[in-house]
Amino acid sequence: MENIYKEIGAEALDPDFCQRLATSFSFAPNRAGKPATTWEQVQSWFEDRQKESLLKVAPPSVALKLFVDLSDATLTDATFPNDASETFQKSKVKKVTDLSDLTFEAKSSRDYAWYDVSAFLSYRVLYTGELEARVRFAGFRNTDDEWVNVKKAVRERSIPLEPSECHRVKVGDLVLCFRERQELAVYCDAHVVGVQRRSHDARDCGCIFVVRYEYDGMEESVQWQRLCRRPAQ
Repeated sequence: MENIYKEIGAEALDPDFCQRLATSFSFAPNRAGKPATTWEQVQSWFEDRQKESLLKVAPPSVALKLFVDLSDATLTDATFPNDASETFQKSKVKKVTDLSDLTFEAKSSRDYAWYDVSAFLSYRVLYTGELEARVRFAGFRNTDDEWVNVKKAVRERSIPLEPSECHRVKVGDLVLCFRERQELAVYCDAHVVGVQRRSHDARDCGCIFVVRYEYDGMEESVQWQRLCRRPAQ
């Protein structure tokens, strides 16, 4: 059964498959005179095996190291001091240590909004090989902790846009935009689809940015106060 689980994974939980396997076991020559194996027993064994695969939990430091190893986040010279960039390339351990000083944000599966990460609590590896981290969102209680996909829902924290930086935001860019809905106000991913440039000084910006939200495709015109840019911009 172990080999079967390794070969087909979660598909082994299918009741029809479990029934066929139970029937095969029950009619095996070495089980003559013994009680028949039920499909529920077979499914229960596979469920226990799946739980073992899902819950490979380790300390936060290991989760952070795996975030560096397995995510597609890039570490550039802009991320770290110039005189240290060579050290990071030579030593992965050093890279992990300094990365702990960075701040991250994670996307909640509850409302598809991004929140600052207060702590990486643990991690688990799914049977598909994907890495998930359990995060605590800044300003929230432990009852709001979530498991999130490291590659798809964890990234370096977005940077609030300053009036003097509006030239950094261009059509096609991904931004984090403060969106006010009827029931809540959250930061969501959006793409810039238009920019109306206007004259301004370093303390204020009158430019208008037209954004299209990834979640539902709705468009909205916003000003700089509601935008956060990605670190690479």
